[in-house]
Amino acid sequence: MKRIRFVHVALAALVTALAVPAAGVSKGSALPTSVGAGEGKLTLVAWEGYTEKQWVTPFEKQTGCKVSAKYAGSSNDMFNLMTSGGGGQYDMVSASGDASLRLIFSGAVAETNMALIPSYKDFYKAFQSPASNTVGGKHYGVSVQFGPNLLLYNTAKEKKPTSWATLYDPKNKGKITIPDNPIQIADAALYLSKTKPSLGITDPYELTKAQLAAAVALLKQQRPLVKKYWGLASDQIDLFKNGGSTLGASWPYQYSQLLAAKAKVGTVIPKEGVTGWLDTWMLSSKAKHPNCAYKWMQYITTAKAQAQQATYYGETPVNKKACRIMNTITKGSCEQYFANAPESYYRSIKFWKTPIADCGNGKKNCTDLKAWTTAWQQVKG
Repeated sequence: MKRIRFVHVALAALVTALAVPAAGVSKGSALPTSVGAGEGKLTLVAWEGYTEKQWVTPFEKQTGCKVSAKYAGSSNDMFNLMTSGGGGQYDMVSASGDASLRLIFSGAVAETNMALIPSYKDFYKAFQSPASNTVGGKHYGVSVQFGPNLLLYNTAKEKKPTSWATLYDPKNKGKITIPDNPIQIADAALYLSKTKPSLGITDPYELTKAQLAAAVALLKQQRPLVKKYWGLASDQIDLFKNGGSTLGASWPYQYSQLLAAKAKVGTVIPKEGVTGWLDTWMLSSKAKHPNCAYKWMQYITTAKAQAQQATYYGETPVNKKACRIMNTITKGSCEQYFANAPESYYRSIKFWKTPIADCGNGKKNCTDLKAWTTAWQQVKG
């Protein structure tokens, strides 16, 4: 059975507050200028579905690097696994944007020499130096796959929406599902940035206390309208299948699964724009098998491997050459997962990044992930 992505933040975990400026990032050792012979082993912390045999086995045969993976259920799991015991137990992690900056600022991951990643030149430009894995012009890992957070609706029961406002409208009480995740605050902040410009929100992940309070107030107003906060994609799929929900914040994966089940659903990119998640393969600053790690980054970013993972998992590759191959694996999958969209579409997505106190204005007056996690608990009551 195909695995599905868990929501990436464990709500019960106490999140370490981050206030480390970019200047505090660990410099680590010098960047490698070439990739040597593989060490015969590669240890990964990964999302389930990211190390499947169909692309791992060819990599092992090609490089001699035997892959072993520890699956994580949340971004907090990933952070803890990469930092516990002084780090070094794992070579790499497939971190999402709500964990990657934490890993960078903690010194747990190393700067990456992108000149050693041949397929990097084939990436859409939006994924070459994204804010979630690039600090001070330095790259800390290689972008791999992404997904936008879309507005999903039942086409038989709902008029096609045009705005996220539909998820805050009292007339839709009991119809709505949204992710059970503190990073969902960013969706509310993005909506407010367009509908209440007086709040001065320019980045949905860089919120002052007042801006965070405004987003939380909106989400508390939404709470009585929510049928269910979903933690697994399958939860939302079931709700739309059985008619328990007709509106929700969703991912392309749920949409494709519902279409395959002949459900009457559609998706919309609302006029206010969308957030999204972007995953990055990041190299441990204490990796014991760095050559195998670089070989993995070289391999997993090729068009073929990207297409295989994208069609299996239900996400979008960052390599623009993967589109054609996706359609040979699953007809129409390139278009279904927006893998051939214009560059402007990718740049319009506000990708997850860890909220930190220092948001680049020199005042350190933004709220961090700990504050967001506490706020989310308050939203849910």
